[in-house]
Amino acid sequence: MTSFARALVAGVSVIALTAPAFAQSTLPQADDSYFLAAQAELAAKEAVQPNTGKAKNVIMFIVDGLSVPTITAARILEGQNAGVDGESHSLAFEKLLPHTALVKTYTHDSQVADSAPTATAITSGVKSLNGTIGVDQTAVLEDCSSQAGSTTKSIFEQAEEAGLATGIISTARITHATPAAAYAHTVARDWENDTQLPEDAVGTCADIAAQLVDWSFGDGFEVAFGGGRANFMLDSQADPEDATRMGARKDRDLIADWQAKHNDGTYVWNQEGFDALGADTTRVLGLFNGSHMQYEADREKDAGGEPSIAQMTTKAIEILEKNDTGYVLMVEGGRVDHAHHAGNAARALTDTIAVSEAVQAAYDAVNPEETLILVTADHSHVFTIAGYPVRGNPILGIAGTADDGKAYTTLGYMNGPGAASYDEANPPTRPEGADADAPLTIRADLKDVDTTDIDFLQQALIPMGSESHAGDDVTIFAQGPQGYLFDGVIEQNMIYHVMAKALELNAAK
Repeated sequence: MTSFARALVAGVSVIALTAPAFAQSTLPQADDSYFLAAQAELAAKEAVQPNTGKAKNVIMFIVDGLSVPTITAARILEGQNAGVDGESHSLAFEKLLPHTALVKTYTHDSQVADSAPTATAITSGVKSLNGTIGVDQTAVLEDCSSQAGSTTKSIFEQAEEAGLATGIISTARITHATPAAAYAHTVARDWENDTQLPEDAVGTCADIAAQLVDWSFGDGFEVAFGGGRANFMLDSQADPEDATRMGARKDRDLIADWQAKHNDGTYVWNQEGFDALGADTTRVLGLFNGSHMQYEADREKDAGGEPSIAQMTTKAIEILEKNDTGYVLMVEGGRVDHAHHAGNAARALTDTIAVSEAVQAAYDAVNPEETLILVTADHSHVFTIAGYPVRGNPILGIAGTADDGKAYTTLGYMNGPGAASYDEANPPTRPEGADADAPLTIRADLKDVDTTDIDFLQQALIPMGSESHAGDDVTIFAQGPQGYLFDGVIEQNMIYHVMAKALELNAAK
């Protein structure tokens, strides 16, 4: 066999075998700032050694809808907001979590996923059906009779059985798809309270809120922070934050039931109650909004408002670390997804930055050598960064002028509420003074519009009341025990298996 053939078999670059060594200091670009920065980055990567030990703790950040363009745009926005170069800036999790992989997000029945089966893949290790939570591929959507024989066991349920503490945090309703995958088993993600159950499911399939309170694994969750208060309250009970809004349930006051079940627990519903949680707190249920919590850009920060995702993460770790065996914590940035659905990039990026701050807070609060920290997404969005804006151009700003003579933004959507529809009141036009051969379009000219306004909706191609998910791969970032296993392109359900291996749970042995 020739040396060339041996190199191919070994997977070694032939060029690397035959090319003469050279001193990089002789290169004309050796003093270039980019060259030197890359050399420093290479040295940092060479210093990273795989952590093959056992994890005492696992913290999974699931950022709903965190596409790669969302990461890029958020890093640029955070940098620009801080007055530094946005393009070369990095979010906290990009700097702190060195191991990365691309994650395939398809489900058992769909090219483009929703949050229910993707969260199930992450927490239970199997791919399942859109619209279902905590069940496998044998379940039938919205068929209660198919549920009993198809349920999975989540890593949270396994952790409780192993004596670990557990916690869930979400800026969405705590009964929403992603946090529900920690504890619920249902063939319909919309069955969040008893009034949403179909007649044939009543008495057989429990609603999601009831499953949280009745969760029987170990001694139950030590921490649950999020929104969704209405799903735990009777429809005869006024919301403590807004007396004009009532609860959603007809059967049980689940907050009272939780308090009766956990005499060591504390229930809180606003910033004041959250701030009052002391060093003696060992269990807490915090429901900070009737529905989803506020976007970070709108969050009220007074006593009657809501804690930030970073504050909730730090407090959860303080409580969970009281268990000497360890803990498993999920932190969901749920409203990134909602802002994208609304076609509102500014809020999506602001909530992404808030999650990054929570990752930094978590990293600072733990021993990273014994804590596996992950940041990933359940699915992507049809969100794009396009055009040819110059370096340093505001990421929420105008990228240039299109062939129709109208200004367009760097950020946009393939579909969503930002699209214009043709009708008699909105005929195709070209701007005044545009070339006669410029194409007629129905979209607005943005040259005099403040596209950086928090309420601005980016333009979209296809008109839809709610922008849709996308089917492209998402990213996972990791550090800590077994984090090096996140490498290359992986199936989404592999995330569970790495976490279980790190914790040395029985099912992973």
